[in-house]
Amino acid sequence: MPTPTRITSFKEFYPFYLQEHQNTTSRVLHFIGTGLLLLLLVVALFLGRYSWLWLLPVIGYGFAWVGHFFFEKNKPATFQYPFYSLASDFVLFFQLLTGKQKFKAR
Repeated sequence: MPTPTRITSFKEFYPFYLQEHQNTTSRVLHFIGTGLLLLLLVVALFLGRYSWLWLLPVIGYGFAWVGHFFFEKNKPATFQYPFYSLASDFVLFFQLLTGKQKFKAR
């Protein structure tokens, strides 16, 4: 699905985001990356290890981008819509966690 001309709302963006995340392995990698990011955030703050916080984007984007480049074979939406994409990563994570979305989208 090509990117619409210019997305102007999260409501408009999220269906596009889901289309770009159809591969099961990619969804699993996104889920793992976001889960580890949240875990690291909590642990770093709890232990006062603030220097660990620089790892958050490495973990979050690292897993996601492997999913895009090797399994989805598309360009991450982060490059064009960074805030909508980041918000969508968390929405998808919690929807997968609660069963509203499935890991196997196809």
